[in-house]
Formats: sequence, C-alpha cells, structure tokens
Amino acid sequence: MKRILLLIVTNLAVMLVLSIVANVLGVNRYLAANGLNLGTLLAFAGIMGFGGAFISLLLSKTLAKWTTGAQVITVPRNETERWLLETVGGLATKAGLAVPEVAIYEGEPNAFATGASRNHSLVAVSTGLLESMRPEEAEAVLGHEVSHIANGDMVTLTLIQGVVNTFVFFLARVVGFLVDSFLRRGDDSRGPGIGYSITVIVCDIVFSILASMIVMYFSRQREFRADAGSARLLGSPRPMIAALQRLGGLSPEPLPSGLATAGIAGKAGVMSLFASHPSIEERIAALAAG
Repeated sequence: MKRILLLIVTNLAVMLVLSIVANVLGVNRYLAANGLNLGTLLAFAGIMGFGGAFISLLLSKTLAKWTTGAQVITVPRNETERWLLETVGGLATKAGLAVPEVAIYEGEPNAFATGASRNHSLVAVSTGLLESMRPEEAEAVLGHEVSHIANGDMVTLTLIQGVVNTFVFFLARVVGFLVDSFLRRGDDSRGPGIGYSITVIVCDIVFSILASMIVMYFSRQREFRADAGSARLLGSPRPMIAALQRLGGLSPEPLPSGLATAGIAGKAGVMSLFASHPSIEERIAALAAG
C-alpha cells in the first residue's frame, strides 16, 4: 500500500518539473501568445498530464527501493526470508500472477507493493512487521499487498492521476490567461506577461494539491478491495482483521511521503480528505460485514 503515495508525490514532482520546463522553453507563452486555443491547450495538457503520471509509474519500483533501502531477496539467508519468498510466491500463484520481487527493509511495522504492471512488481515488508506479527497475520498483510497487484491498482491510479493532471494543467493555464488579461487590460503589447507565468506555476501547485483529494479518495477505496482480496486468498477475513487490530495497537513508522498510500498501515488523521487510507476501524468493520 506504500506504493500509491510514492506515485502521487513523484507525479507531483514530475508535473512541477514539466511545468517549469514548459515555462522556461516558452511553451506556456506560445500557448497564450494569440489568445488561448482551448482545443490545442487540452491536447497539450493531456500529453503533459498522462506523461507525468506514466513517468511516475515507471519510476515507482526503483524509487520505492531507493527511498526505503529495501533489499530484494534473491537467495534466502534464513528461515524468515525463505518463508517470505514461499508465502508471497504461493499467494501470487493463487492470484494468477507472476511471482513478484520480494524485499525486506529496516523499519517499524509496514509493508508495500509497487510496480509498473501486474507481472513486474515488488512486495516489500519491514523487519518491524515480521518481528511483531504472528505468521498468519503477516500472511494476511502479504495477501493484501498481492491483492493490490492483482487488482491492477497502480495502473488504475495512474490513469486517474493522468486525467487529474490533464485538468490541472489545462485549468492552470486558463486561469493564468484570465489573470494576465485582467492585469494587462489597456496594454497593447502582444503575448502574455509575467502575471501569466507566475499565475500558472502557482495554480499548478495549488490545483495539484486539491486534485490529490480525488486520487486519495480512490486510494481509500482500493484499500477496502485489497483487504477483501486478502480474505479471499486466505479463505477467511479473520487473519486480516487480526493483522489490522495488531497494527491499530502499534505505532507504524511513517513511510516516505511518496509511499504513504502504498503502505499497509496508515492513519486518516484530521485532514481525512487527504488520507490515503481509511481508518483501521472502518477497514475492520468492512471485513466483518463480509
């Protein structure tokens, strides 16, 4: 579950870089030089929006390993690593997936799955989770992560992020053009002024933050689906409920900001609209309700 926040934050960074590059290269000024052509702007926004989202997706696995220090298990060095490889492999096979890479990283209880496609993915588990959970609880967490992969959550979130990015890019330039036109009323000089460039960059940032609420909403829904997927893989919701109850009594270490939505443990907090995960209580209630 750690994977989605990484995707979102990486995507935001990529979008900001693309926006700045477009500004430096004069693309923004070109789009507004003779008034906005909304069709051209929307097409360009789509290229930038989906381009940023898919760049984030392609980088997700590499960045996840880098930000957590996760070490991929190639040859198991102990019984824990052997159990981890066998368990993930069995769950993946049951879910109809190619066996993902399996990794361990140092940290408090958490886990995540990431990757650009269902058959090129990574499941990583913290040492804290392995040390603090019973085997059936840890297996339920792994089932949750494998379910994320089986559900194609990363690609789905990428498409949603691409649509959101497109409208952020589009609306930021429309607002920039309107603000610049207002500030330069009565000015006969051609082309957009500094007000356009500044407004576009500010709107790119503000709109992207607001748009993340939409992505986070879908992220919360996918957590319920992954919990249910774990219950199906294990044949009972009880291990996942037990794992969530244990997580609720622990203090999971926050994942790097780019990975929070991809982690097994997360708290809704005060700003629930920006929360990547439902509360533990909501997730347990959903599992208990069947």
